[in-house]
Parts: sequence; C-alpha cells; structure tokens
Amino acid sequence: MDAIDGAEIEQLGLDAIRAARAKLGELIVETPLWHWQAGDLAAIVGAQTQVLLKLELFQHTGTFKLRGALSAILGLDEAARARGVTAVSAGNHAIAVAYAARLVGTSAKVVMPKTANPFRVERCRGYGAGVVLVDDVTQAFERVRQIQAAEGRTLIHPFEGLRTLLGPATLGLEMMAQAGTLDAVLIPVGGGGLAAGMAAAIKQLQPSCQVIGVEPRGADTMYRSFQAGSPQALDQVRTIADSLGAPHAAPFSFAVARRYVDEIVLINDDEMRRGMALLFRSMKLAVEPAGAAATAALCGPLRARLAGRRVGLVVCGANLDAATFCREVMAGEALMADWLA
Repeated sequence: MDAIDGAEIEQLGLDAIRAARAKLGELIVETPLWHWQAGDLAAIVGAQTQVLLKLELFQHTGTFKLRGALSAILGLDEAARARGVTAVSAGNHAIAVAYAARLVGTSAKVVMPKTANPFRVERCRGYGAGVVLVDDVTQAFERVRQIQAAEGRTLIHPFEGLRTLLGPATLGLEMMAQAGTLDAVLIPVGGGGLAAGMAAAIKQLQPSCQVIGVEPRGADTMYRSFQAGSPQALDQVRTIADSLGAPHAAPFSFAVARRYVDEIVLINDDEMRRGMALLFRSMKLAVEPAGAAATAALCGPLRARLAGRRVGLVVCGANLDAATFCREVMAGEALMADWLA
C-alpha cells in the first residue's frame, strides 16, 4: 500500500474547500448551529460547559453524506456521468449517492448488506437507484468492483478520495463560520471521511481547536489504525451504529485524519442509546445511533476533560425507522440514570 505524502494532503487546503462549497451551491443546505441549553444537559456536563450542535441531520437525505457524494459526482466528466455511478454502503451513503445521481441526471446502482435497515433500502429505491443486496459488507465491496468492471460505472467511495473528503470539509468550514472560537469539536467516525474532511477545515481555520473523533468500540477501525500507524481492517463489525461500521480504514482518509484529528475516543452502544434518549428528551431530535455519538462522548468519556469548555458536537444523521428508533431510545431512557448519578 503506497504511503500518502504531504502534497496530497495539502490538496485539502482552504482554497480548495471554499471552491468545493461554491460548486455545491444551493444543491445542499447550510444546516443550523444550535446552542444547546437545557437543565438535563447541564446536570450531566455542568452548567459552565457550552455545547453547540451542528445539526447536519437536516441536510437533504438526512445526513452529511450528500456533501461528499455530490462533490464526487459533480467532478465527473460527461462520459463518466453517462455510464452512471455505483456505491457500497449500509445505507446513508447509498441514499446520498442515489439522490445525488438523480439530481445531476445520471443513474446509480448501490450495493448494500442484507442487514441494512429496510427503511434505508427503500429510500435508495425511492430516489431511483438500483439496489443489490449481499450477505455482508466485505462481499459488498467485492460486488461493487464487479459492477465497475462489467458496467463501467464510477465508484463513489463512502469515505476515501479527495473529492469525497472535500464534501465534509465544507461542513467544517460552515460550522466554524457559524460557531466562532471553539475549544473542541467532537465528530463521529465510521470510515473516517467525515472526521478527516471536517478536521482539515477546522484545524486550518483554528489550529488551537481540539478535534476528537468518536468511534464505537465494536467498529474501532480508525482507533486501531491510529495505534498501528497504518490503515487497519476488522474481521467483524459489532455495533448498533451501522452507519459507523466501516470494515477498514483507507489510505487517504487515514492520512488526513492522522494530520488533523488529535485523537480518537471510544464509546459503547449503551452510551449511544443514552445519547439518542437525551437528544430526544431535551431537543426533540430523532437521530440514529451515529447521530448521537458525539453527544455520547461528551456526556461519557470526555465529560470531565471538557467541563467548562466551548464544545461543538456534530449531529451527523437521522435515517432510522420509527420502530428501531423507539426501541433504542426507550433502552437509552432506562440507562439514563448512569449519566445523572
């Protein structure tokens, strides 16, 4: 595996990020930043801790993924667009690619594991994408390579490549313009594209801001990669946050994350359940487990360290069916006493 050099990482400079945002234009939403002020939150993190929520769940398709998918598809020439695109995803990226392909007038064929939430599968089909279901995520990557070879479609990677990372980098640019000075930003980590892209923008704008990636213990690919100093893979993913369940890290997103992300902290599924419950109880936000990951980290392992600080949390997505959401939130409510003790 070839190493990524500094010149490649520097392609994610502020001028490039600003140009990417201009190209996306009105195809994406400038999502709001909300100062979260509530008694139940203060009881957990302390009244002096300022918490700012970047509400990217209000993006078209319900997650940040549209930024990267559109950035990548808009970079294709006419011939590539005519052949169409393909993607592999447990849901959110597939939904974003399906929507983006329809938006720019091309076709999409997405590969998803059979364990993907049926709600997400139907959203892909609703946007006009062909959906291929396989047994697991590992098989999904193999199948998408076959589609590329047989049909000439361009792979829109869920978390790797310059154009893909420029998408979430625009989210970092946007958040810092809205928030002003921050002591720390907490960003969910799956494959690492969101954290790497956002961190590239944040650190160039405000080097003193600490950027912390948040990863589930059952899908700790980036944590292991940071420890090893090179991209690592998992034999199996075990977490309720399927949209954070990348089976491996990739060279470019890993290299960018190593440059700009200060550290990765781990959370467990019960902490995400509590985060979902708190966001719903306090903010009436119905988020998926990944969307509660940053909240889970602030209220859990980072509570003492970030007490009294001005902290940004990325609420990255909300694509979840009602039955699953209710089950996880009820479980989180039953566990809430652990945070309030």
